Amino acid sequence: MNKELRVGLIGLDTSHAPAFTKLLNDVSHPHHVAGGRVVAAFPGGSPDFGLSRDRVEAFTAQVQAEGDVSILSSPAAVAEKSDAIILASVDGRVHLQQFQEIAPFGKPVFIDKPFATTSADAHAIAALAKQYDIPLMSSSILRYGQPLIEALESAESLVGADCSGPMDLEETQPGLLWYGIHSVEMLYAALGQGCEHVTAISTPDGEFVTGVWKDGRIGTVRGYRGGKKNFGALLHGEKTSRYVDVMTHPKPAYAGLLESVLEMFQTKKPSIAIDETLEIVRFIEAANQSRQSGERVNL
Repeated sequence: MNKELRVGLIGLDTSHAPAFTKLLNDVSHPHHVAGGRVVAAFPGGSPDFGLSRDRVEAFTAQVQAEGDVSILSSPAAVAEKSDAIILASVDGRVHLQQFQEIAPFGKPVFIDKPFATTSADAHAIAALAKQYDIPLMSSSILRYGQPLIEALESAESLVGADCSGPMDLEETQPGLLWYGIHSVEMLYAALGQGCEHVTAISTPDGEFVTGVWKDGRIGTVRGYRGGKKNFGALLHGEKTSRYVDVMTHPKPAYAGLLESVLEMFQTKKPSIAIDETLEIVRFIEAANQSRQSGERVNL
């Protein structure tokens, strides 16, 4: 890291906001991430989304408690005071509008999951980033669960993967967008880009999505709405298969994510290509279409 960056935080309606602030600002934290400090924040909050509206006040107080964080009145005000920006608003519907406000400042941006709630919004954000030459990255923290990272680093060539986790539904973030995106991100961490079509099944108890990649590999996502709540990935190599319990490690996935984000802020080089993020949004969009129609949907 070259210098400590001033980090702006947009959206204090998610538990990620105080978690990110704690890891960046508290040098005594055992997993402190060096290289940036949250100095300014905009609370935001969506009045029609209870999990945003009803939590923004408490999370704002937690962020302020970390010290020296100015609470400002707009995303643009945060962008003006920052070297780099974390757009953490829990409601993916507002990401395009908020990005439109900060894009003219040309600062590097990390957008927390979901990148967007439609492919149209996702492509509009990517186009703005290109127009203003903005280093841009998005991810779920599940990509950075240390057991998954270590398993993928040591894995033989993968011929498929099955990823699973809790998948409660939220009306404002349809289908897999709310919690399903975590398992989808794990699947893409394992198999990369190239999904051709998906087929989805939805029941009151859960979700099951099958994706077929252009090279013939198959990846699945299974979501639970009761009982089992852990995130897992079954990685299939040419000779062996290995199950990974993704969040069982002392190092929090938040820290692994922030390390990658801070590296992007410093180098201006995202570790996840925007084309892959756009495909993830389309994968979820197609899965949501299939879970309603019962038919195969091409990406």
